Amino acid sequence: MTPPDPGARWRAWADRCEITLDRALPAETDAPQRLHAAMRHATLGGGKRMRPLLVYATGISFGADEAALDAPAAAVELIHAYSLVHDDLPAMDDDILRRGRPTVHVAFDEATAILAGDALQALAFEILAQARASANTRVAMLATLARASGAGGMVGGQALDLAAVGQRLDAIALRAMHQAKTGALIRAAVRLGALAANADAATLARLDDYADALGLAFQVRDDILDVEGDPALIGKTRGKDAAQDKPTYPAVIGIDASRRLLDDLGERMAAALGTVQTDVNELHRLAVFAASRAH
Repeated sequence: MTPPDPGARWRAWADRCEITLDRALPAETDAPQRLHAAMRHATLGGGKRMRPLLVYATGISFGADEAALDAPAAAVELIHAYSLVHDDLPAMDDDILRRGRPTVHVAFDEATAILAGDALQALAFEILAQARASANTRVAMLATLARASGAGGMVGGQALDLAAVGQRLDAIALRAMHQAKTGALIRAAVRLGALAANADAATLARLDDYADALGLAFQVRDDILDVEGDPALIGKTRGKDAAQDKPTYPAVIGIDASRRLLDDLGERMAAALGTVQTDVNELHRLAVFAASRAH
């Protein structure tokens, strides 16, 4: 399966998110300069922007204006950026390369990296609280992002991941771990876009099913790339998971079964979107990208 060309629309959405992030982040010339430089290093100028793309693609599919999606797109990316800063720390994954550049604790220092991650997380909720939406919608968005980010979502998934090092997980436990660690924020991105468009409860449920499969597909593909990806493309150290004896899909079910799982998840995503009565072509394309990307 060949991943789709991102095309002008995806690039335009990524550029919108970059502009929003650049405006929201403190200037490097403002005190404390080192902290602000680290925040900008962690956030700007790299990454797939998968989560913001999902916010834009979902919101626009259901009638939201692009300007109403800028805040939720930037907020979810800030949470993602903070999580990467902390995941890369020596106390966790101990990685030196991220998005083809030195990780924040390498480029600056560990204390600054911790503080930068903390500040990025706080900024995400500040931006989202100022979104162009009704008060009820903003509250729903804040609750969505908070649930996805905390102990019941991304942070809890990272804790499970750390506890699983050297352990032999079965496929069910591995799935639960990744649904929290990676999937929760991807599900949140889709829901944020839908909330901005005032989607009804039935639509939200269908999109949750799509996003659940998408989040898992994204992680399975990530695991495969850790085995066979080109470091120049993936922008991080290959084979890190195996070196740290972390459970991954190729390790637990094998590389061929991992590829078959990706196919099954692709069918599930298509089925979920097939029940939606609107143009969701960009969500289909993002599903294909998640399962077939080279980086």
